[in-house]
Amino acid sequence: MKDELIKRLSTYVQVDTQSDSESETCPSTPGQLTLANMLVEELKEIGMHEVTIDDNGYVMATLPSNTEKDVPTIGFLAHVDTATDFTGKNVKPQVVENYDGNDIVLNEALHIVLSPKDFPNLHNYKGHTLITTDGTTLLGADNKAGITEIMTAMAYLIKHPEIKHGKVRVAFTPDEEIGRGPHKFDVQAFGATFAYTVDGGPLGELEYESFNAASATLVVKGKNIHPGTAKGKMINSTKIAMEFNQKLPVEEAPESTEGYEGFYHLLSMSGDVEETKLQYIIRDFDKNQFAARKEVMQKAAQQLQDVYGEDRVTLEMKDQYFNMKEKIEPVKEIVDIAYKAMKNLEIEPKISPIRGGTDGSQLSYMGLPTPNIFTGGENFHGRYEYASVDTMLKATNVIVEIAKLFEEQA
Repeated sequence: MKDELIKRLSTYVQVDTQSDSESETCPSTPGQLTLANMLVEELKEIGMHEVTIDDNGYVMATLPSNTEKDVPTIGFLAHVDTATDFTGKNVKPQVVENYDGNDIVLNEALHIVLSPKDFPNLHNYKGHTLITTDGTTLLGADNKAGITEIMTAMAYLIKHPEIKHGKVRVAFTPDEEIGRGPHKFDVQAFGATFAYTVDGGPLGELEYESFNAASATLVVKGKNIHPGTAKGKMINSTKIAMEFNQKLPVEEAPESTEGYEGFYHLLSMSGDVEETKLQYIIRDFDKNQFAARKEVMQKAAQQLQDVYGEDRVTLEMKDQYFNMKEKIEPVKEIVDIAYKAMKNLEIEPKISPIRGGTDGSQLSYMGLPTPNIFTGGENFHGRYEYASVDTMLKATNVIVEIAKLFEEQA
């Protein structure tokens, strides 16, 4: 299956599917719809049933059950869009056979090198077949590696009817990278009892805990006066905005936290004397600490309003998703089956919290418990992104094994 995996991933990543948070359409960019329609045709070609695409670009398909047992319908999902952090246009994938553990020259002309000195995890991939970028774009293995693995696993099960399984549903969704993946996802139409996102990283990742997440936007309105006559009149919005940021705990930021530690993250700051905007995300695994973080933000804004006036400082916060652990723990057997599937394939499962979120974070609260499994990609969202085809093969086998185990345990 390695050749299939290389061919599929190399094809998918060349379609520019970078999402756009400023767009109000769904999908947010036309390239996502281009890839979605390609996937519809491929699903039909490999023999999947009930292949559909809706007006919002959500693709669904069915692998019918081939057993007499009463097996719960399970699903596998991946997202078609790529991150907004770095360009996904004109991706030129490069295949590195039998990686020797040394530097990989991504782009000789631009002197861009993927080196184990900078990325020690490369030492784990000696002897593997890697797919990299040419150093000028991201790769898009997040999450096109997941699409590749789901598609390849379904093709394998269709070609091997001796492998018994229940009904399997697959879905490919838009706009995960901007937090909208499940917003228009029809859980009832999907019809699965449980599902898995194939959206993780290195070998063995198995995740069913995610952050609680919110966004926050602070807008400060100032008053611009010629600096020569500004005494007692000018109100500099940039300085008020900096005051706000200084009221947040300095050490509780992404660059200073790990594991189960939450944070406040200033994503962007733009403005001038007249008006300044700060955009934050707030993250914490614990629901009470998450609420406390939002309260810290509100109190900081209130303190500035008390000094400068309510009209000068406004803070808007929106919850984005919640820790899916709360919805998955009552059906923990779906995590146990994925764990056993990996063990059966001599893969050591690595259960850890997602310091982020997947579509499963929202889907679990929409009635579809959805843990996350690995894809084999590393260094997501940037020019040094790469994927191990050997690990992608193992992820494909895990999908097949999960389908087998649900049937065996029915």
